[in-house]
Amino acid sequence: MTDFILASQSPRRRDLLAQIGYVPSQVVPADIDETPQAKELPRPYAIRMAVEKAEAVAALYPNATLLAGDTVVAAGRRILGKAEDAAAAEKMLRLLAGRRHRVISAIAVKQGEKLWQRCVVSIVKIRPLSDAEVADYLKTAEWQGKAGGYALQGRAAAFIPWVQGSYSSIVGLPLAETHNVLRAAGVSQAT
Repeated sequence: MTDFILASQSPRRRDLLAQIGYVPSQVVPADIDETPQAKELPRPYAIRMAVEKAEAVAALYPNATLLAGDTVVAAGRRILGKAEDAAAAEKMLRLLAGRRHRVISAIAVKQGEKLWQRCVVSIVKIRPLSDAEVADYLKTAEWQGKAGGYALQGRAAAFIPWVQGSYSSIVGLPLAETHNVLRAAGVSQAT
């Protein structure tokens, strides 16, 4: 059995993995450029990011099984990354308020020359938000490090009357798909 490494800095991904019984031997965040390419669409971008993260860490640990993931919030064809500051988070929240958007989570598992990848697309509706609600949410700083400037698993849940798809994928890791791929790669669940 090779080492199982989570190539992610997200504590949510680690918690979600533990929820289904997978405990990585190490957590090694990938150091890659996450800038979208010109005219790159959200789904291919999410897949590319997951694969590049897995490959970057695999270069350091060639005998390990690596799991990497990426979650993208998409408003139409537009990729909404992680807000750099409160002003960017506010702009994203105002863009998403009163409409549906896609949350795309991609995973990549790399083991030697083998590469498995999966992508899950979910739909989230954020209700219209008042200026006071946006201001109060921004004060929580919960938006920091979150794609689209919000966290479904936090206070923003009060803004979200409807989701279609995978809750865990929206949070950051599609658990059913991750479990299936890790099983295919021979990674065992903790007992």
